[in-house]
Amino acid sequence: MTHFLDLHKTDAGELRRIITDAARMKAARLGRPRGAPDDEQPLDGQMVALIFEKPSTRTRVSFDLGVRQMGGQTMVLSGRDIQLGHGETIADTARVLSRYVDLIMIRTFEEQTLLELAEYADVPVINGLTDRTHPCQVLADVMTYEEHRGSIAGRKVVWSGDGNNVCASFLHAAGQFGFDLTFTGPETLEPEAGFIDFARSRGVRVGIERDPHKAVAGADLIVTDTWVSMHDPQSARERRHNQLRPYQVNERLMAGAKPDALFMHCLPAHREEEATSAVMDGRHSVIFDEAENRLHAQKAIMRWCLGT
Repeated sequence: MTHFLDLHKTDAGELRRIITDAARMKAARLGRPRGAPDDEQPLDGQMVALIFEKPSTRTRVSFDLGVRQMGGQTMVLSGRDIQLGHGETIADTARVLSRYVDLIMIRTFEEQTLLELAEYADVPVINGLTDRTHPCQVLADVMTYEEHRGSIAGRKVVWSGDGNNVCASFLHAAGQFGFDLTFTGPETLEPEAGFIDFARSRGVRVGIERDPHKAVAGADLIVTDTWVSMHDPQSARERRHNQLRPYQVNERLMAGAKPDALFMHCLPAHREEEATSAVMDGRHSVIFDEAENRLHAQKAIMRWCLGT
């Protein structure tokens, strides 16, 4: 079964193929209405289940629209709609859904939910996000960088802030696409050692630098994300803000990178917290190209999973 679970679990050549296909499909849609169908209809007659245990804007809209553009239909399910691990095992839910749909995308909390769903499903499963990783986002980010600056191989990427699930997938991508990554943030919020070890095992440099201004020297790309989750209690929010305030991406920090460095944020953003509006709306920012490319990258991922 061709699942898309994490970047380090998919062959690097196949990841490159997905990005190439995404760029091709994006180019084919230039000048067309958003809702117009693609010339190719590889999902014609196919049903895709989109499961959201976590709320979403970009993931929901981009997957839903992508399926429709390719001729398929979607069934959007929330945690309230199905008994995923509550009253029915995840394994049984996977077996049942496999009798109804052709593809499953899930955005969930626990990684184990994703892995168990994939183990027992008879159709491909796509990781739309877990608490540990966010591979769809980072594949779109690599696509975005290469649209603007060419190959990401050999470049220096700096992650500033919390070593969260998006940072984890950036480390997987570093190993798969051959770019170096420097993490700058507090020691208590460093990414897991296993993510760092994977990237280093593929021969790329991964650095840890507490001083953000030293970290961004020579950077081709600076990336950040929200400091707090919508589910964090207020006490955790205050503690995280205190730890992460020195790692805000502002104009002074961007000025320390290369003159043509790009800035990314997967959104949604808390403006003036992890990044200033001056940076988000400035000449280095490609955040809205990044958001759009979720659509194209995920269309290519679905096609890859289904062999179309």
